[in-house]
Parts: sequence; structure tokens; C-alpha cells
Amino acid sequence: MSRPYPTSSVFLRLSAVLAVCGFFSAGSFAQRDSTLTPADSSLLITRPDTSALHQDLQAAGFTVSSSDLDAEIAGQDVSGILRSSRDVFNSTAGFTFGAARFRIRGLGGENSPVSLNGIVVNDLENGYASWSNWGGLNDVTRWSESRTGVGSSRFGFGGMGGWSNIDLRASQLRKGVRISYALTNRTYRHRAMATYNTGVLPSGWAFSFSASRRWSNEGYVPGTFYDAGAYFLSVEKKINAKHSIGFVGLGAPIISGRAGLAVAEAQTLTDDHYYNPNWGFQDGEKRNANVSNDHKPLFILSDYWKPNDRTKVNTSLLYSFGRDGYTALNWYDAPDPRPDYYRYLPSYYSDTDPGIANDITSAWQNSTNTSQIDWAQLYFANGKNLYTVKDAEGISGNNITGDRSKYIVEDRRQDPTRIAVNSVMERKLDDNTDLTVGASYNSQKTHYFKVIEDLLGGDYWVDLDQFAARDSDDPNAAQNNLATPNHVVKVGDEFGYDYNIKTNVINAFGQLEKRWKKVEGYVGVSASSTSFFRQGNYQKALFPTTSLGKSEVQSFIHGGIKGGVVYKIDGRNYITANAAFLSDAPTARSAYLSPRTRDALLPGLTTEKSLGGDIGYEVRMARVKGRATLYYISSTDGVWSRSFYHDVYQTFVNYSMTGVSVENAGIELAAEVKLSPTWQLTAVYADGLFTYNSRPSATVTRDNSDTALAVDRTVYWKGYRVGGMPQRAASIGFRYSDPKYWSIGANANYFGNIYLDPNPDRRTAEALGNFVAEDPQWNQLLDQTKLDDGFTVDIFFTKSWRFKKKYRIGFNLSVSNVLDNTDLITGGYEQLRYDPTQIGKFPPKLSYMYGRTYFGMVTFSF
Repeated sequence: MSRPYPTSSVFLRLSAVLAVCGFFSAGSFAQRDSTLTPADSSLLITRPDTSALHQDLQAAGFTVSSSDLDAEIAGQDVSGILRSSRDVFNSTAGFTFGAARFRIRGLGGENSPVSLNGIVVNDLENGYASWSNWGGLNDVTRWSESRTGVGSSRFGFGGMGGWSNIDLRASQLRKGVRISYALTNRTYRHRAMATYNTGVLPSGWAFSFSASRRWSNEGYVPGTFYDAGAYFLSVEKKINAKHSIGFVGLGAPIISGRAGLAVAEAQTLTDDHYYNPNWGFQDGEKRNANVSNDHKPLFILSDYWKPNDRTKVNTSLLYSFGRDGYTALNWYDAPDPRPDYYRYLPSYYSDTDPGIANDITSAWQNSTNTSQIDWAQLYFANGKNLYTVKDAEGISGNNITGDRSKYIVEDRRQDPTRIAVNSVMERKLDDNTDLTVGASYNSQKTHYFKVIEDLLGGDYWVDLDQFAARDSDDPNAAQNNLATPNHVVKVGDEFGYDYNIKTNVINAFGQLEKRWKKVEGYVGVSASSTSFFRQGNYQKALFPTTSLGKSEVQSFIHGGIKGGVVYKIDGRNYITANAAFLSDAPTARSAYLSPRTRDALLPGLTTEKSLGGDIGYEVRMARVKGRATLYYISSTDGVWSRSFYHDVYQTFVNYSMTGVSVENAGIELAAEVKLSPTWQLTAVYADGLFTYNSRPSATVTRDNSDTALAVDRTVYWKGYRVGGMPQRAASIGFRYSDPKYWSIGANANYFGNIYLDPNPDRRTAEALGNFVAEDPQWNQLLDQTKLDDGFTVDIFFTKSWRFKKKYRIGFNLSVSNVLDNTDLITGGYEQLRYDPTQIGKFPPKLSYMYGRTYFGMVTFSF
């Protein structure tokens, strides 16, 4: 490996670490990986279980399952934990790499607790922290303490991915006024923000106010829009030298038109990698069918007590409520209205009727009524559906006339209410020993239901389950709620499903930190109890005994232990090591097979276990700062669950797996070098191997029946790469800072080893049952798609002016992906729906990194 500074002891040490990393990457990683054989420029064959799978097929007579699985794999594309500005790797990975969906150490947000004033705010049902809850409040949330990976924390135990705490105390926020306006072409176009922090006044009071608005008629992706506000109030009163109390209230109402993923064929037909199937023209205006509406205000009451110089106790009480949901099209006894439905694409007719395929191609290329949602046709269909009084009585049992809608827009709600209390005591046992202990209680109830948003010209909707009506001879089977049979609903009425999920978490943790002359160390322990249950508010006809009322409470005891050391080579060079073992309860969202319809649970639920750690070298000098870190994380007994429409059975199914194991190992390298008083070099490199490391057991059930389509189906996932993110990323940049308060810089970025997440059902003996290893379909079913590597360049410029030693004006401009690379696929997924005889019939859905975008901001502060 090259050594750019062979005479420097610092870079000699870095080079030695890099050499170890290279050996680890090329040697140990390869042993863990499966046999990799390139099939073409975009495919990687990953079949570590092929031989075992072949043996299973020889031992039993499996037949091909005609499971055409379709999934919209939803997941909070995580943007990552808040990065500390002091760590060049974290700041680069969080912003520069984040544009390509990079995840630090391959971990999702559920592995990194986020706290506000010490209270963890990660959602109790899915484990993720929703940063949008305080979006637009950058001025008051930008100052935080954070850590990547296992480490010490005085706010809580932390997670395998790290932790973050945002301090919202009015007395701690920088005093002054800040007003800013930003112009961008990303998710929104405009942002206006104002903040005023008083600092601690002579009376002992401190106040902080902030508000903003972000908006756009259309974002970077066609058919999207954004309208968001934000508000913040923090008040603190210093009672005496030992005691203060504080209050925080904040919220961020957001309404946005969403983008949807699409198959490559639709993107090619429209000549747009950012083709969005969620919108269409209505009366000459773009209308989006999938609109998110989110507003969850949050309030925190805190008590800060310092009884003596060695003890500090912080206690906070949190309350949050609000709404969360998004709209979507629904239809009954009518054709699918989605423009990119596979039967509406030319490829569906290419082999059977090329003439029709050509006509559809022409329509896609020349008419938005074909390539986008045809709203006029939906209104027309609803208007041609007139029922008489007699007909309506037969359907609804009520005297009602009018047009029964075949198409509607529904609002799918999940409204949370949350209360939490947290108390942490820090005690300095002596000058070199610190003890931190804490306890917390978190309770969350989420109300899941649907509401009629728009009848699209019709007069009413009848609340029936069309799949149940078709599949059952029981005349009552279609009733979604036996208490209101043949329920006629109109705009604003609830229908479909109605249930609550209640989750309670109790936690206690302790941490001891010790410092010696050359060594610092810490140990920590955590114990938790998690329980949850489902409360059904509808009695569904298909599940009369398991849909209504309170389910059995599920309880899990879990916790963790961690430890770490820092060895000080001298005052500027350090060796660090951290390790932890954690266990976590399964989340309520993944535990139930189909919570919309019943309280049935996945079989074999247990706690998920994680073992991991890191070892690294850090340097902190006047001209050079950097680190090199090796990490390894293994998680076992995970749960994977998806619900989706099954084309063959023409119904929704639930596909759930237990025993999912994932292994993440890799290296992180970063250096910040002052080449001169005005020039600075930054270099960051991340390389990992994130693989599935088990053969999970799958259960497939009908959504409208207790009948299991498959039980204990072995999924040969071991060795496949975890998809949806770059597993390798690098950035090198230069910055010139002029003494006259302006700077300019650029960085070049590389992203590689990007894979699509594998469809589990394609990696089963049942899927391969009718083939032999020599069949082309064998490899097509097992191959994992490896996407092309990509390269981008970013530039930025800053300038500030100061007047009368008090007033300051700042200007910032950044241009990302300045070369306008619109061919970099950063994510997507294999459709769960597939045809074993025509693998290309249901191709993956893809998402592309934005092309050239800019963000310019002017600030005025004093």
C-alpha cells in the first residue's frame, strides 16, 4: 500500500493499520464470503448454500411453487445518526456518503438510540428515530453529542451503531439572533428560518425561539411537492446555583407528495431515471396519489439538579401525540389504476402480440394519460356506477342512492401517543472515576386505521373485503367489522381496519469510567423489559375470535454489557478498543403476521442478539487528525416480515422469517491534513462486507385466512450481500480558506459494492424444485444483482462579512454531483413477486442518486 508521507511517524502508524485492514479485507473477508462468479457486468452470483440446496432437492421431491410475490419493501431509508462535526469520517459519511444511501457500518437507525434532553425518542414499534419530527429546526438541534459504534455514554446505554443526544436547554443554546433563507432544488425549493436565543438573563430565565418553513410546488422528482413548518420553544429557569427547571415544546408539520420506485422499463420508456408513478394530471395540475401528512408535537419537562460538586441528576418527562399517515389509491371490482402495473407495460405483450406492445410503447412515450395516473378515467369510472334505491339496500342495508365509488383515495393512518420519563445521575467518585446510573420508562400507543380521503366523484364506498368475498362462500366473510355490516362510508369516515398497538419499555443502566496515566476505560451494563399487545377495535368476519379485543401480552427480558479502553501512546496518538453484547426484543411491528386483521404472531419469536466491537488508531495533532478503525458486528435471531399482494392467489399474503442473522465487518479510514495555513486535505474511505449469515425459517400465510401456504420453509440466504446501500465508499477533498473570511473547496466521491437485497423465496428448494443445476433458470433464480459503481464530484463556497463587531452575514453555496451523474443506482429491491420460468418478467425496482443539485443559503446573525 502506498505511503504518501514515508518520513512521518504518524503516517507510518496509519500505514501499518491500513496494511492490517487490507489483509483482513482480502483474507478473512473472502473466507466468510461465498463463491463469487461474475455473470455479467451487473450481476454477481452468490450461492454459498447451492450445494446444500442441491442435496435437499435430491433428497425430497419438491415442486415449483407458483408464488408470484410482489412487495413494496418499505423501510425508513435511513439517513443515519447525527454526526459529530469533530470527526471527519462521521461528517463525510453522514452528508457526502448519505446522498448515496450509505449506512455507517451497514447498520440501520434502529441500532442507534437518539435522545432529546436525555430521553430516547426512537419509535418503540420499529426502533427508528424519525428526524423529521424536528426537521427545519437546524439552528437549535445542530449542537449535539454523538458517537459511532460501541462507546461510553452518560445519557443511556447506547447501541451497536452508536448514540446521539441533542441538548435543547435554553441556557445551553448560543445566545443571539439568526435569520436565514435557503434556495435549493432538492426535496424542497425554499427554506426560511428565524431563531432567537436569549442566553441566561439576570433574572435567571433563559428563552429560545425558532421557527421555519420549507416549501416547493415540485421537488427534484417529478410530481413531488413539499410544505413543512416547524416551531420550537425552550424555557429554563435557574432556581438557584444547584437547581434549574426547563420546558421544551416543538413540532414540524409536514405535507409532501411522495416519490415511488419503478422498474427500468418504465424509466426507459419515459427517458427519466426519476420516473414517479404516483402522480397524474387532473384539470391541468399535477396530482400525487401518495401524500404524506405528519405532525407529532413533542413536549419535555426537565429538572436539572446538582446537589454538590460531585453529583448531577437530570430528570425529564416527555409527552408526544399527533398524526402520521399517507394517502394511497384503493379500488374495488375495477382494473388496477397504477400506470406501471406490469400488465400495462410493453414487455407483457412482447412475446404474444408485438403489435400491441408497439402501441403501448408509443402511448407511454406520447401520453401522460398512459405513463401516469389517469385521474379523469377514475372519475369517469365512478360516475358510471349508479345504483338505485333497491340496489343500494341490497348492498348496504340503508336507503341510499348515488354513485358507488370503484376508486378512492384513502388515508392510511398510524397516530402515536407517547409518554416517557428518564432520570440519570452522574457521580464523580474521585478525580479519576465517574459513575453514571439511570432508569427510564417509555410507553407508546399507536392507533392504526383508514379514513376516506376522496371518493373521486362518487358518493359513497362500501366497506367490504373484496378478496374475502371472492374466496369464501360465507355471505358475511367480506365484512371488515361485524358490528357495522355493509358499512357505507363517506369522506372522513373510518373503515377497513382499526386497531391499537401498545408497547411498554422499562430500562435501567449503569456505567463506570476510570482514568489512569496512560489508559482510560469504561464498563457498562443495561437491563430492559419490553412488552406489547394488540387491541383490536373491529371484529373482522374472517377472524371473529382473534381480531377484536386485547391480545395476549408479549414480554421479553433483554439487556447488554459493554466495555472499552483507550491506550495513550502519547498526548496525540491513541489506540482504542470497544466491545459489546446486546439483546433486543422483537419489535411489535414485525412480531404480528397481519396486525390489520388479527393478533396472530410469528412462530418462534425470541430476542435478537448482537455481538460486536471495534479496534482503532487515532491521531490528534495540530496539522493532522485522523483515525483507522476495524469493526465486526454479528446479529442473530432477527425477524424479517413483509406483506404484499400475491398475483396468483389474487390476495395479500404475509411472508415472515425468523432466525435471520447478519454479519457486518469492515474498515473506516479518515484523515484531515493541513497542508498549509490556507490549504486542507480531507480523505475518507469505508469498506465493508455486510452479508446474511444464516438459513432463516419462513412462514407464508394468506392475509385473509389462517391457512398457511408454507411453514418452516428454509431460505438459503447465507452469504448473500445485504442490499440497498454502498458497501464501499471513498472521498478525497481539498479546501482553501482565505484569511479574508471566504473558502472554496471540492471533493471527489466513489461508491461501490452496491447490491439489490435478495428475494428470499427465490433462494428456496421449492423455487428450484423443477430445475437441475444445468438449467439457465437455476442461476437466474440464485444470482444476486450487483449494481455498477459510481463517481460524483461536489463543490462548495462560503463567505462571511462582519459589521461593527456584532453583525454577521454569511453566504454558503454547495453543488452536489456537479458532473450531473444520473446513472448511479443507489438502491431498490428485487420484487418478491417472480415467475421461475421467466425471471425477467418481474424485474427489480430501482432508485437513482439525484443528479446535479444545489443548496445556497444567506444568514444574518447578531
